[in-house]
Amino acid sequence: MRRALDALYGLCGVLAALALLGIFLVMMAQMILRQFAIQFPGATDLTGYLCVMVGFLGLAWTFRKGELIRVGLLVENLPPPKRRAMEIFALTIAAIMVAYIVWWSWHDAMFSLEIEEVAQGSVAYPLWIPKLTIPIGAGVLLVAILDEWVAVLRGQKPGYARAAEARAAAHDYTA
Repeated sequence: MRRALDALYGLCGVLAALALLGIFLVMMAQMILRQFAIQFPGATDLTGYLCVMVGFLGLAWTFRKGELIRVGLLVENLPPPKRRAMEIFALTIAAIMVAYIVWWSWHDAMFSLEIEEVAQGSVAYPLWIPKLTIPIGAGVLLVAILDEWVAVLRGQKPGYARAAEARAAAHDYTA
């Protein structure tokens, strides 16, 4: 199960990286085409949709690697039993909030599909496709949060804390 979850988080990270590459390619294509007085129809909308993909599909991988911004000052200075309780509390609140995002973003994407909503730009992109990346990315983040929640309930240290400690031990303060 651990390997499958890590593969899922890694796949989402790779898809986010590919979306970032897509942004680069669209921008380069725009720049090159501009030299020949040719427009790239829908490039602005496409870039925006790819930004959403980068942001949401990268969440779970970033969370597991301990790279998401979190305020650990309070938690890290608590004694172990209180730290564990605070981690459980924080992960519970995070799971509830992310589940709420998944629920409503899924309904929004399905509503866009139902009414056949399209972008108002020069290319009528169906909006349910980019909107679907929000509940997918947030859903995988929810799985990652619940994964950590179960680990903390079992008395283990969260993966993001282990990753931060490994970076500190390697004297890597770039994060």
